[in-house]
Amino acid sequence: MRLIALIISVLTLSACTGLPKNIEPVDNFELDRYLGKWYEIARLDHRFERGLSKVTAEYTMRDDGGVVVKNRGYKEKTDEWSEAEGKAYFTKDTDVGHLKVSFFGPFYGTYAVFDLDKEDYQYAFVSGNNTKYLWLLSRTPEVSDALKARFVEQASSAGFKTDELIWVQQ
Repeated sequence: MRLIALIISVLTLSACTGLPKNIEPVDNFELDRYLGKWYEIARLDHRFERGLSKVTAEYTMRDDGGVVVKNRGYKEKTDEWSEAEGKAYFTKDTDVGHLKVSFFGPFYGTYAVFDLDKEDYQYAFVSGNNTKYLWLLSRTPEVSDALKARFVEQASSAGFKTDELIWVQQ
């Protein structure tokens, strides 16, 4: 019985670091160039960011080779800032934009960069392990309408509900 419970636990935890159908992480990913501050331009709603504006993510190196993930957002309803710190590690190759991220102990979720400005690292399209998790990140608080349209088109064709996107007030 314990063995069955262990197998189910392992399968459940590994499913959280899988990829949505139609999502392929970018290759030739360079972590050093990805590190730093990113602004959240758009997202699908989920409970841990509900009601937040002015959302940013900052990535720095950990001593163990992983990545420190610091997310920050403003909750206007309570007039306070909300912060969460997690850790991320590559799931396989360090040149593929597929990481696992944890904010809660041993539980990891997918962080898949599926489109990226590889020339200047100015924007990134990111998904979770299924089509309920989607983000458009940018190095600047605003992006062009053309980039927004490209993001919506690409995400929609991959099965995300882009009509439910939240365009984050920065």
